[in-house]
Amino acid sequence: HWALLSVSLLNCLLSTACSVGLALAVALTMHSQGMRLVLGCNSSALPADARAAIATNDCPFNTTRIYDTALALWFPSMVLAAAEAVLSGRCCLVALIFRGIGPCARSYSKEQV
Repeated sequence: HWALLSVSLLNCLLSTACSVGLALAVALTMHSQGMRLVLGCNSSALPADARAAIATNDCPFNTTRIYDTALALWFPSMVLAAAEAVLSGRCCLVALIFRGIGPCARSYSKEQV
């Protein structure tokens, strides 16, 4: 029970941090219209909008679809990380109940008797 409690609590905290980090990355990327994604490119040929950016030799990666691809990957990852945090929180609650700690522990132990 203690292993379940510690692992689920750690996973809940990490999943929550991951979800918040992804939400922050999405917000910063959308606010800057994708320019934060192409900061590694020191080319004056890059336009102000990353959607219209073309692949140049000064950039180590293809910038044509980085904005759409990043957002398309970050949104499902953020949803899955949030779902993982919720499920880990429920596992943590179950471990607390099994240990006799928490709001439902008394009724659970009475049902067992």
